Amino acid sequence: MPVDRVIVIGTSSGGVDALRILVGGLPSEFATPLCVVQHIAPHAPGILHQILAKAGRLPTFKVVSETPLCGPGVYVAPPDFHLMLAKGTLRITRGPRENRFRPAIDPLFRSAAYSYGQGAIGVVLTGDLDDGTSGLWAIKEQGGVAIAQDPAEALYPGMPRSAIQHVAVDHVVPIAAVAPLLVALTAAPIEGRAMSRSPELETEVHIANGKDAREAGVLRLGQPSTYTCPDCHGVLLEVKGGGVPRFRCHTGHAYSVETLAAALFQGTEDAMWAAVRALDEGGALLEQLARHLQEHHHGHDATLLEERARDARRRADQIRRLATGVPE
Repeated sequence: MPVDRVIVIGTSSGGVDALRILVGGLPSEFATPLCVVQHIAPHAPGILHQILAKAGRLPTFKVVSETPLCGPGVYVAPPDFHLMLAKGTLRITRGPRENRFRPAIDPLFRSAAYSYGQGAIGVVLTGDLDDGTSGLWAIKEQGGVAIAQDPAEALYPGMPRSAIQHVAVDHVVPIAAVAPLLVALTAAPIEGRAMSRSPELETEVHIANGKDAREAGVLRLGQPSTYTCPDCHGVLLEVKGGGVPRFRCHTGHAYSVETLAAALFQGTEDAMWAAVRALDEGGALLEQLARHLQEHHHGHDATLLEERARDARRRADQIRRLATGVPE
Protein backbone atom coordinates (compact mmCIF):
# COMPACT_ATOMS: atom_id res chain seq x y z
CA MET A 1 0.00 0.00 0.00
CA PRO A 2 1.46 3.42 -0.92
CA VAL A 3 2.47 5.55 2.04
CA ASP A 4 1.35 9.13 2.58
CA ARG A 5 4.05 10.01 5.10
CA VAL A 6 7.82 9.60 5.08
CA ILE A 7 10.67 10.36 7.46
CA VAL A 8 13.96 11.57 5.99
CA ILE A 9 17.09 11.66 8.14
CA GLY A 10 20.41 13.32 7.40
CA THR A 11 23.66 13.04 9.31
CA SER A 12 27.42 13.16 8.87
CA SER A 13 30.27 12.99 11.41
CA GLY A 14 29.18 11.03 14.47
CA GLY A 15 26.10 9.84 12.64
CA VAL A 16 26.50 6.08 12.92
CA ASP A 17 26.17 6.08 16.70
CA ALA A 18 23.29 8.59 16.56
CA LEU A 19 21.45 6.46 14.01
CA ARG A 20 21.97 3.35 16.14
CA ILE A 21 20.23 5.07 19.05
CA LEU A 22 17.40 6.42 16.89
CA VAL A 23 16.67 3.18 15.04
CA GLY A 24 17.10 1.14 18.21
CA GLY A 25 14.41 3.21 19.92
CA LEU A 26 11.69 2.50 17.34
CA PRO A 27 9.20 -0.33 17.95
CA SER A 28 8.93 -3.26 15.56
CA GLU A 29 5.43 -2.16 14.54
CA PHE A 30 6.59 1.31 13.45
CA ALA A 31 4.95 1.69 10.06
CA THR A 32 6.40 4.89 8.54
CA PRO A 33 9.44 4.35 6.28
CA LEU A 34 12.69 6.08 7.20
CA CYS A 35 15.08 7.20 4.43
CA VAL A 36 18.63 7.85 5.59
CA VAL A 37 21.57 9.75 4.15
CA GLN A 38 24.87 9.48 5.99
CA HIS A 39 27.82 11.29 4.42
CA ILE A 40 30.19 8.59 3.23
CA ALA A 41 33.25 8.33 1.01
CA PRO A 42 32.56 7.23 -2.61
CA HIS A 43 34.53 4.00 -2.30
CA ALA A 44 33.35 3.02 1.18
CA PRO A 45 31.90 -0.51 1.50
CA GLY A 46 28.40 0.82 2.30
CA ILE A 47 27.47 -1.37 5.28
CA LEU A 48 25.38 1.13 7.24
CA HIS A 49 22.22 -0.88 6.53
CA GLN A 50 23.83 -3.92 8.18
CA ILE A 51 24.82 -1.87 11.23
CA LEU A 52 21.31 -0.47 11.62
CA ALA A 53 19.72 -3.90 11.11
CA LYS A 54 21.58 -5.07 14.22
CA ALA A 55 20.70 -1.92 16.16
CA GLY A 56 16.91 -2.13 15.84
CA ARG A 57 13.88 -4.23 15.05
CA LEU A 58 12.89 -2.78 11.67
CA PRO A 59 13.78 -4.26 8.26
CA THR A 60 16.73 -2.35 6.83
CA PHE A 61 17.77 -1.98 3.19
CA LYS A 62 20.52 -0.43 1.10
CA VAL A 63 18.77 1.09 -1.92
CA VAL A 64 20.55 -0.12 -5.06
CA SER A 65 17.87 0.45 -7.71
CA GLU A 66 14.39 1.93 -8.06
CA THR A 67 12.43 0.61 -5.09
CA PRO A 68 8.69 0.79 -4.31
CA LEU A 69 8.10 2.62 -1.04
CA CYS A 70 5.06 0.78 0.19
CA GLY A 71 5.93 -0.48 3.66
CA PRO A 72 7.90 0.09 6.84
CA GLY A 73 11.65 -0.11 7.05
CA VAL A 74 14.91 1.83 7.07
CA TYR A 75 16.17 2.69 3.57
CA VAL A 76 19.82 3.74 3.35
CA ALA A 77 21.63 5.63 0.58
CA PRO A 78 24.58 3.73 -0.95
CA PRO A 79 28.01 5.36 -1.42
CA ASP A 80 28.35 7.82 -4.32
CA PHE A 81 24.62 8.01 -5.08
CA HIS A 82 21.97 10.52 -4.08
CA LEU A 83 18.86 8.97 -2.54
CA MET A 84 15.71 10.50 -4.03
CA LEU A 85 12.01 10.16 -3.33
CA ALA A 86 9.13 10.26 -5.75
CA LYS A 87 5.59 9.52 -4.60
CA GLY A 88 5.65 5.83 -3.69
CA THR A 89 9.16 5.24 -5.05
CA LEU A 90 12.79 5.49 -3.98
CA ARG A 91 15.57 5.80 -6.54
CA ILE A 92 19.30 6.41 -6.55
CA THR A 93 20.96 8.88 -8.90
CA ARG A 94 24.43 10.19 -9.70
CA GLY A 95 23.36 13.81 -9.99
CA PRO A 96 25.90 16.54 -9.23
CA ARG A 97 27.48 16.61 -5.78
CA GLU A 98 25.96 19.00 -3.28
CA ASN A 99 27.99 20.46 -0.44
CA ARG A 100 30.88 18.28 -1.69
CA PHE A 101 28.96 15.05 -1.05
CA ARG A 102 27.08 12.36 -2.91
CA PRO A 103 24.95 11.18 -1.22
CA ALA A 104 24.03 14.59 0.14
CA ILE A 105 21.22 15.36 2.55
CA ASP A 106 19.62 18.34 0.81
CA PRO A 107 18.59 16.43 -2.36
CA LEU A 108 16.78 13.76 -0.32
CA PHE A 109 15.03 16.37 1.83
CA ARG A 110 13.97 18.46 -1.17
CA SER A 111 12.58 15.40 -2.95
CA ALA A 112 10.59 14.54 0.20
CA ALA A 113 9.23 18.08 0.34
CA TYR A 114 8.36 17.97 -3.37
CA SER A 115 6.68 14.55 -3.33
CA TYR A 116 5.14 14.35 0.16
CA GLY A 117 4.56 17.96 1.24
CA GLN A 118 3.00 18.05 4.70
CA GLY A 119 3.54 14.29 4.96
CA ALA A 120 7.33 14.74 5.13
CA ILE A 121 9.23 14.73 8.42
CA GLY A 122 12.86 15.86 8.21
CA VAL A 123 15.46 15.09 10.87
CA VAL A 124 18.94 16.66 10.99
CA LEU A 125 21.43 14.89 13.27
CA THR A 126 25.06 15.36 14.19
CA GLY A 127 27.50 16.60 11.53
CA ASP A 128 29.88 19.37 10.48
CA LEU A 129 28.99 22.45 8.43
CA ASP A 130 25.41 22.81 7.17
CA ASP A 131 24.23 20.16 4.71
CA GLY A 132 20.54 19.53 5.39
CA THR A 133 19.60 23.11 6.24
CA SER A 134 18.32 24.06 2.79
CA GLY A 135 16.45 20.77 2.40
CA LEU A 136 14.88 21.07 5.85
CA TRP A 137 13.76 24.59 4.93
CA ALA A 138 12.03 23.13 1.85
CA ILE A 139 10.22 20.57 4.00
CA LYS A 140 8.93 23.32 6.29
CA GLU A 141 8.02 25.48 3.28
CA GLN A 142 5.84 22.64 1.97
CA GLY A 143 4.08 22.14 5.32
CA GLY A 144 6.15 19.27 6.72
CA VAL A 145 7.74 18.82 10.15
CA ALA A 146 11.33 19.81 10.95
CA ILE A 147 13.36 18.16 13.74
CA ALA A 148 16.94 18.85 14.82
CA GLN A 149 19.11 17.03 17.31
CA ASP A 150 20.00 19.24 20.26
CA PRO A 151 23.41 20.71 19.31
CA ALA A 152 24.41 20.76 22.98
CA GLU A 153 24.63 16.96 22.98
CA ALA A 154 25.48 16.30 19.33
CA LEU A 155 28.99 14.98 18.85
CA TYR A 156 29.39 17.42 15.93
CA PRO A 157 26.90 20.28 16.43
CA GLY A 158 27.41 22.19 13.15
CA MET A 159 24.57 20.69 11.08
CA PRO A 160 21.80 20.79 13.70
CA ARG A 161 22.91 24.24 14.83
CA SER A 162 22.71 25.55 11.26
CA ALA A 163 19.25 24.03 10.83
CA ILE A 164 18.03 25.71 14.02
CA GLN A 165 19.51 29.06 13.02
CA HIS A 166 18.00 29.16 9.52
CA VAL A 167 14.81 27.07 9.71
CA ALA A 168 11.73 27.40 11.91
CA VAL A 169 12.42 23.98 13.43
CA ASP A 170 9.44 22.38 15.19
CA HIS A 171 11.36 20.20 17.64
CA VAL A 172 14.90 20.35 19.09
CA VAL A 173 15.52 17.20 21.12
CA PRO A 174 18.38 14.98 22.32
CA ILE A 175 19.05 11.93 20.22
CA ALA A 176 17.41 9.57 22.75
CA ALA A 177 14.14 11.51 22.39
CA VAL A 178 13.98 11.42 18.58
CA ALA A 179 12.45 7.94 18.28
CA PRO A 180 9.64 8.56 20.82
CA LEU A 181 8.93 11.88 19.09
CA LEU A 182 8.64 10.16 15.70
CA VAL A 183 6.26 7.59 17.19
CA ALA A 184 4.06 10.39 18.54
CA LEU A 185 4.16 12.44 15.34
CA THR A 186 3.27 9.53 13.06
CA ALA A 187 0.40 8.46 15.31
CA ALA A 188 -1.36 11.78 14.69
CA PRO A 189 -3.16 12.57 11.42
CA ILE A 190 -1.42 14.73 8.85
CA GLU A 191 -2.50 18.31 9.34
CA GLY A 192 -1.97 21.46 7.35
CA ARG A 193 -2.91 22.69 3.95
CA ALA A 194 -1.30 21.50 0.75
CA MET A 195 1.40 23.85 -0.50
CA SER A 196 2.04 24.79 -4.10
CA ARG A 197 5.40 23.49 -5.25
CA SER A 198 7.65 26.24 -6.52
CA PRO A 199 9.40 26.01 -9.92
CA GLU A 200 12.71 26.47 -8.07
CA LEU A 201 12.10 23.40 -5.90
CA GLU A 202 11.15 21.39 -8.97
CA THR A 203 14.31 22.53 -10.76
CA GLU A 204 16.57 21.44 -7.91
CA VAL A 205 14.85 18.06 -7.62
CA HIS A 206 15.28 17.51 -11.38
CA ILE A 207 19.00 18.41 -11.15
CA ALA A 208 19.61 15.93 -8.33
CA ASN A 209 17.76 13.31 -10.38
CA GLY A 210 20.39 13.73 -13.09
CA LYS A 211 18.60 15.99 -15.57
CA ASP A 212 20.74 18.49 -17.50
CA ALA A 213 20.90 21.47 -15.15
CA ARG A 214 20.42 24.05 -17.91
CA GLU A 215 17.39 22.22 -19.29
CA ALA A 216 16.03 21.94 -15.75
CA GLY A 217 16.20 25.73 -15.37
CA VAL A 218 19.26 26.27 -13.21
CA LEU A 219 19.92 29.70 -14.72
CA ARG A 220 16.59 30.89 -13.32
CA LEU A 221 17.65 30.10 -9.74
CA GLY A 222 19.74 33.23 -9.24
CA GLN A 223 22.22 35.76 -10.52
CA PRO A 224 25.89 35.11 -11.36
CA SER A 225 28.23 35.70 -8.42
CA THR A 226 31.93 36.55 -8.33
CA TYR A 227 32.79 32.99 -7.23
CA THR A 228 33.69 29.90 -9.22
CA CYS A 229 32.69 26.30 -8.59
CA PRO A 230 35.44 24.32 -6.82
CA ASP A 231 34.31 21.18 -8.70
CA CYS A 232 34.13 22.34 -12.33
CA HIS A 233 35.36 25.97 -12.11
CA GLY A 234 32.20 27.35 -13.73
CA VAL A 235 30.57 30.57 -12.51
CA LEU A 236 28.40 30.08 -9.43
CA LEU A 237 24.88 31.49 -9.31
CA GLU A 238 23.75 32.92 -5.99
CA VAL A 239 20.51 31.05 -5.33
CA LYS A 240 17.53 32.99 -4.05
CA GLY A 241 15.50 31.44 -1.25
CA GLY A 242 16.12 28.16 0.50
CA GLY A 243 16.58 29.37 4.05
CA VAL A 244 20.33 29.88 3.84
CA PRO A 245 22.58 31.65 1.29
CA ARG A 246 23.89 29.14 -1.22
CA PHE A 247 25.23 28.74 -4.74
CA ARG A 248 24.89 26.54 -7.84
CA CYS A 249 26.91 26.34 -11.05
CA HIS A 250 25.37 25.71 -14.46
CA THR A 251 26.37 22.03 -14.30
CA GLY A 252 24.43 21.63 -11.05
CA HIS A 253 27.03 21.48 -8.26
CA ALA A 254 25.60 23.13 -5.14
CA TYR A 255 27.25 24.79 -2.15
CA SER A 256 26.10 26.47 1.02
CA VAL A 257 28.15 29.44 2.18
CA GLU A 258 29.94 27.42 4.86
CA THR A 259 30.71 24.55 2.52
CA LEU A 260 31.87 26.87 -0.27
CA ALA A 261 34.20 28.66 2.14
CA ALA A 262 35.61 25.33 3.32
CA ALA A 263 36.14 24.19 -0.27
CA LEU A 264 37.85 27.44 -1.26
CA PHE A 265 40.18 27.33 1.74
CA GLN A 266 40.95 23.69 0.95
CA GLY A 267 41.76 24.72 -2.63
CA THR A 268 44.10 27.41 -1.32
CA GLU A 269 45.91 24.90 0.87
CA ASP A 270 46.17 22.42 -2.00
CA ALA A 271 47.64 25.15 -4.21
CA MET A 272 50.21 26.07 -1.56
CA TRP A 273 51.34 22.45 -1.18
CA ALA A 274 51.53 22.11 -4.97
CA ALA A 275 53.80 25.19 -5.02
CA VAL A 276 55.96 23.69 -2.25
CA ARG A 277 56.28 20.47 -4.20
CA ALA A 278 57.20 22.28 -7.43
CA LEU A 279 59.81 24.48 -5.72
CA ASP A 280 61.30 21.53 -3.80
CA GLU A 281 61.57 19.46 -6.96
CA GLY A 282 62.94 22.38 -8.97
CA GLY A 283 65.54 23.12 -6.30
CA ALA A 284 66.61 19.49 -6.16
CA LEU A 285 66.92 19.37 -9.94
CA LEU A 286 69.09 22.52 -9.98
CA GLU A 287 71.32 21.09 -7.24
CA GLN A 288 71.73 17.88 -9.24
CA LEU A 289 72.67 19.85 -12.35
CA ALA A 290 75.16 21.96 -10.35
CA ARG A 291 76.84 18.80 -9.06
CA HIS A 292 77.00 17.42 -12.57
CA LEU A 293 78.73 20.59 -13.82
CA GLN A 294 81.18 20.54 -10.91
CA GLU A 295 82.09 16.92 -11.49
CA HIS A 296 82.25 16.87 -15.26
CA HIS A 297 82.69 20.43 -16.51
CA HIS A 298 85.01 22.00 -13.95
CA GLY A 299 82.24 23.91 -12.14
CA HIS A 300 81.03 25.78 -15.21
CA ASP A 301 77.98 27.93 -14.18
CA ALA A 302 77.56 25.81 -11.01
CA THR A 303 77.57 28.86 -8.69
CA LEU A 304 74.57 30.41 -10.44
CA LEU A 305 72.68 27.13 -10.38
CA GLU A 306 73.41 26.66 -6.68
CA GLU A 307 72.09 30.14 -5.91
CA ARG A 308 68.92 29.46 -7.89
CA ALA A 309 68.48 26.17 -6.00
CA ARG A 310 68.86 27.96 -2.62
CA ASP A 311 66.32 30.56 -3.73
CA ALA A 312 63.83 27.81 -4.63
CA ARG A 313 64.37 26.22 -1.23
CA ARG A 314 63.80 29.55 0.54
CA ARG A 315 60.56 30.14 -1.34
CA ALA A 316 59.37 26.59 -0.61
CA ASP A 317 60.09 27.11 3.10
CA GLN A 318 58.16 30.39 3.14
CA ILE A 319 55.08 28.80 1.55
CA ARG A 320 55.41 25.73 3.79
CA ARG A 321 55.31 27.97 6.87
CA LEU A 322 52.17 29.67 5.53
CA ALA A 323 50.51 26.32 4.86
CA THR A 324 51.35 24.87 8.27
CA GLY A 325 50.99 28.04 10.31
CA VAL A 326 54.50 27.63 11.73
CA PRO A 327 56.16 31.04 12.34
CA GLU A 328 59.62 31.85 11.05
